[in-house]
Formats: sequence, C-alpha cells, structure tokens
Amino acid sequence: MSRTGGGADTRPLAERMRPRSLEEFFGQSHLLAPGKPLRRAIESDRPHSMIFWGPPGTGKTTLARLLAAYSGARFLKLSAVLSGVKDIREAVREARKARAEEGCGTILFIDEVHRFNKAQQDAFLPHVEEGTVIFVGATTENPSFELNNALLSRARVYLLKALGSEDLERIIELALVDRERGLGFLGLSLAPDLCTLMAHAADGDARRALNLLDLAADLADGTEIATHVVEEVTAGHVGRFDKGGDIFYDQMSALHKSVRGSAPDAALYWLARMIDGGCDPLYVARRVVRMASEDIGNGDPRALRLALDAWEAQERLGSPEGELAIAQAVVYLSCAAKSNAVYAAWKAAMEDARGSGSLEVPAHLRNAPTRLMKELGHGMHYRYAHDEPEAYAAGEKYFPDTMEPRRYYAPVDRGLEIRIREKLAHLRALDRAAAMARQGQGVGSADEEVD
Repeated sequence: MSRTGGGADTRPLAERMRPRSLEEFFGQSHLLAPGKPLRRAIESDRPHSMIFWGPPGTGKTTLARLLAAYSGARFLKLSAVLSGVKDIREAVREARKARAEEGCGTILFIDEVHRFNKAQQDAFLPHVEEGTVIFVGATTENPSFELNNALLSRARVYLLKALGSEDLERIIELALVDRERGLGFLGLSLAPDLCTLMAHAADGDARRALNLLDLAADLADGTEIATHVVEEVTAGHVGRFDKGGDIFYDQMSALHKSVRGSAPDAALYWLARMIDGGCDPLYVARRVVRMASEDIGNGDPRALRLALDAWEAQERLGSPEGELAIAQAVVYLSCAAKSNAVYAAWKAAMEDARGSGSLEVPAHLRNAPTRLMKELGHGMHYRYAHDEPEAYAAGEKYFPDTMEPRRYYAPVDRGLEIRIREKLAHLRALDRAAAMARQGQGVGSADEEVD
C-alpha cells in the first residue's frame, strides 16, 4: 500500500510515534507510575544526571527527550559510537552559550554511553559537577562494569525493563488509529490475534513492534492486514541475546540454577532460549561440564562423563544433532543427586594452599628415585597402603609436618556420596583406633585426627 505523496512524513513509524508526554508513554510503570522516582524527577522541573539502563526499544531516548521537554531545557544528543572528546567539548560550549543567552539548562544525552572509553567518560565530570550540563546516558550494558565509578557517583541509574505484550499491543493499536503521526489515515485494521502475534515477535522492543507494523502496512493489499502478511514480516524472529553482555550471563545463570535446583523443564527452557538466541552450543557444553562437577560431583560421578560425552557429540555432529546431546546432559544433571562437597572442598583447599606458603613435603612422602635421595631419608618409613589391612595405612599422616591435618571434603547424604561418607567414617574410625594403640605403646599422639 503506497503512502507517498506531497508533504508525506517519510520518517520511520517508530520515530513518528515517539511519545510526546508521559501519558503517551507505555511501560516502565515501576519508574513512571504516580509517585515513582523517575516520574517525580521528570515532573519536578529540577532534573538530575541519570543513566537509563535497559534493552533496546524500551524508551531510553524518549525519556531523555521528555526530561528536557518537561524541564524546559535544551536537548543535545551525542552517540558514543560516532562521537569523541571534540564533540563533547563542542556540546559543552553550546550548553554554556544557551545558559548565557537563553538562561536555560541543557540535557546532554549520550546514546550507547558504554562505548566511550575511560578518558572520554572522564571528560564529562567537571561539566556535570559544575552544572553546565545535565548528563543523561543510555546503555544496554551493565553500568557497574562499563562506566567509571566517578561518573556513576554523579548520576542515578534507572533500570528499564522489556515491554510486556499488553503494552506493545497498545502501542500497535495506537499507531493504527493515529491519523496525525501513525497509519490512521490509511484506514488499516489488524485482527486482535495478529496484533498479539506481532507484539510477541517484537520481544519487548517497542521500536521493533512499530517497524514490523510499518513493514506490514507496506505489504498490505486493501485495508485489512492479512494473516500471511503478518506471518511473513514476523518470520525468523530471534529473541534478545547479546552473546557477552548481561542478558547472556543472566540466561546462563538461569540455566545453571535450574540444573542445581533439580528443575529439568526450566533448564531445558533456558537452554532453548540460549541456543535459539544464537549462543555457541560449545560454550554451553563447557558450562554443563562445570555444573557436573560443581553441583553433582560425587553424588553421581556419571554426570561428568555424560556432560563430556555431550560436549564431544556437539564437536563431532554440530547443530542441531549435537544440541540434543547437550539437552540430554542438562536433563540428567537436573535429575541427578546433588552435591557440592567436592566444589566446597576444592575452594577450601585452594585457600589453604595460597595462604600457607611453601610448606615442605614430609620426608616419608617424598620421591626417592636415586641413591642420594634414599640416603637423605626420602621415602623412609613410608607405609605402602596395599600392604596394610583393608589397603589402608591407619594413622598415617599426609599433610605437611608443620600443618595440622584439615578436613575439606564432607560428603552429603545423597546419591553415591552416602557410600563415600560411610567409607570415610570407617577409615577415620581406624585412624582413631591406631592413635589409641600408639598411645598405649607410649607413642605421641601428634598424628591423631583433627576435625
């Protein structure tokens, strides 16, 4: 359907439909409902520096413009992708001129602010400090990792959320009836179920929703946007997945915690979300191996082997066949007996190793491949466990001489570790018996077990 003509607004529909007031803004009710902090900041006529952090299409640029409009401030926009320190200085010069000549403040909006390096971010500090500009940054990345602490201390961070399907449907419906800015002059209609389908395909992104509607309007034949048109423009939808940012790690965290929580269905969902979003299956396979050791451990040692097999299957077969093996491993790990005993023991042992210095190996545990080493006493009095009753040298000491024995590994009462726990309890009973026997023979009790 052609929309060209004299004086026609050729801007994208998403730009034309940008909200002009808070009443036209949909979503972010946790920030913009009456009495909420951001709404008060916008309506107060005393704006402060702030950072909007959230997914694309959630209203970051629009909120910056509304902040300027409500406060009567001048609005300057820079993109961190295209701008440098020179552009920052020019913007500051314009802000000073506006204040001197017009008596108004300036909202300096920096899109993709996380793209600025440390030096570029530092360039804002004196101008924010002295009030020359009200700094407003927009980022899709975690400000804690991407922005300087000095800049964060001067700006309040507002977390924006992906829009819900209901909000996106309202935005689509408004664009269909708005004759001034939207598609209302075309008389187009869209069935409710197709509106829902389009909102779902937009995946929380208002800009994407309006772009899909704009494309569907171009392909429409008549006044009703047909089903096959909506299906065509929404085909190939890919969910949000940034392959390295917060969404990536949040979804990986959700997968790991679902496995740890013995929730196979949720684990499969997050696995599917990551694969569907473009995550490298080999990365997931590597993390699944980690889960097998960290959260299952000796509760079910088969989990580690199955995770490694899934990794190998992905390497050999590729997608999509290998992904099924990863899914199999994820389900098995979710259902397996859980134990983090080895994980906790390893962390504790590593902490002691780093803090105890270079303690010497006891002489009886040292290797003695040469005559000189044997003459120095290496390996002397070592008790070969296989020659002892039950193949266990009861009472033997294996820690450094100057270090008290420690107990790192505490098997849980689940899965195979029940048996391991019973075995260790039996061996420690043998140690105690050996210590008592040594005491009865007048031997010191330095080798007694220490809990």
